[in-house]
Amino acid sequence: MSPLEIITEQREGQTFMALVGELDIASAPRLEEGLEEVERDTPGTLVLDLRKVDFIDSTGLRAVIAADERARSAGRRFVVVRGPAAVERVFSVTQLDQRLDIVDDPGSL
Repeated sequence: MSPLEIITEQREGQTFMALVGELDIASAPRLEEGLEEVERDTPGTLVLDLRKVDFIDSTGLRAVIAADERARSAGRRFVVVRGPAAVERVFSVTQLDQRLDIVDDPGSL
């Protein structure tokens, strides 16, 4: 089990949150707190980078969905950078890959 590391960075009017490790029931509350803090200060685009996430469970998915819903309600853009195959499979099986704004490369924003 690898703890979740959250790296937040501001770039050209966008906030990037890169996650490293496992996004699960133990770490999702940390992500939710980090998202809420960033959302207070981010009027524009919030990018959640999952490229270094080893594992995601339903609690992690719920945190991502909630962030997307809050962004839509506030008129902000919420973008997810596609994770590795195991993470991508979870998004595909749940059809969240059709609902969320998912990109392969954060440089393409």
